[in-house]
Amino acid sequence: MDANKYLPLTESTFYILLSLDEPRHGYGIMQRVADMSDGEVRIGPGTLYGAFNMLEKQKLIAMVREEDRRKIYALTAEGRAVLQAQLARTRRLLGNAGWLAQNG
Repeated sequence: MDANKYLPLTESTFYILLSLDEPRHGYGIMQRVADMSDGEVRIGPGTLYGAFNMLEKQKLIAMVREEDRRKIYALTAEGRAVLQAQLARTRRLLGNAGWLAQNG
């Protein structure tokens, strides 16, 4: 699989994948994203469930179980690879911005 074909990720998609450092249900993901971003990024249910649909079709996440009518999602190996590719891309961007700041 070529993880780069999914890049760049939208901010919402990036945070959804990042929040799946452990399996979570939708509400848990919304809370984790808000916490990680210090409240700057808030993902509503419509955005989240639309993203779940897309990410499941792309095989980047999978539902692993259901508890009390809540679906629990986890990253797949492909999802982890895409997240790592996005992190590498972001590091490159930051490195280039640092070069510009020093040589600007």
